[in-house]
Amino acid sequence: MASFGDLNRVNTNVQSLDSQLSLNRVNRDLADSRMRMSTGLKINKAEDNAAGYSIATKLKSRTAGLEQSLQNVGDAKSVLDIAESSFDTIMDSLVEMKGLATQAANDTLGDTERGYIGDQIKALGDDINEIANQTVFQDFDLLNGATDDMSGSLSLTFQVGERASDTITTDIDAVNVGELFASGGDASLGATTTAGGGAAAGAAISATAATTSGQGALSFATTATASDFRSFLSSVDSAIDEMSNRVNDIGITQSSLSVREETLSESISANESAKSRIMDTDFAKEQSKSVKLQILQQTATSSLAQANMGPQSVLGFLG
Repeated sequence: MASFGDLNRVNTNVQSLDSQLSLNRVNRDLADSRMRMSTGLKINKAEDNAAGYSIATKLKSRTAGLEQSLQNVGDAKSVLDIAESSFDTIMDSLVEMKGLATQAANDTLGDTERGYIGDQIKALGDDINEIANQTVFQDFDLLNGATDDMSGSLSLTFQVGERASDTITTDIDAVNVGELFASGGDASLGATTTAGGGAAAGAAISATAATTSGQGALSFATTATASDFRSFLSSVDSAIDEMSNRVNDIGITQSSLSVREETLSESISANESAKSRIMDTDFAKEQSKSVKLQILQQTATSSLAQANMGPQSVLGFLG
């Protein structure tokens, strides 16, 4: 700032220096304003707002984790949808089995007709095993147990949040003829007594347990009677109950994932909004500031031109 008597000196034009400083400041602020409007960002480098930049970077990192978690939830629901679809198909096969077994339990049929029904039920069991083999997502056989040993459960842990503890775990039990009809080992499913009241092993209808080398199978002897099929009906009912429990477990996990999906969407929106308030340019405010700076640039340029002419006033002392 010029002091008293500065106008009487020629070698140093203090007024010009002050005007140059003011013009440089205006030019710098105008350049920053144009940068903010061209990028749409209020903070383009850390020096613009060090604290705000750090907070916004943390929010950006969290949002990235939340967005990936939302995608993970979608993938998890896809896995469970595939398993549920197979469960529905298997349930349909079991329901058809019950209808056929109920038909065979009627004494109006002969041994030959029951033989046909037994073959059809055995084929339905083979279909259940094949459905389990074809239920695959990525490299996971979803219905063949933990290590494809055809028994036990496949445990899946879904990352549904940006923190390490944000997980949902579900167990998908193996599904095949062995697990549904002979989970405790090879089983005889026919009648335990003969028509005359004598003891019987029930082997006219049997099921083998699932092992690492096979998924188990149903077997119907040509001697299977209506009484054998009536006993077999109880095994089919138990298998249907087992499948109902599996479907229920899938449904509970899907419901939890849907809740997480909604929560994640809301969290992403909130974090993006917070980051936007810190980082994004308010164009209405910035445009008003730019107009003011452009006017100041013109006045500062005019003042500098006048200040540069100031030393000429000393020529009057020499006249």
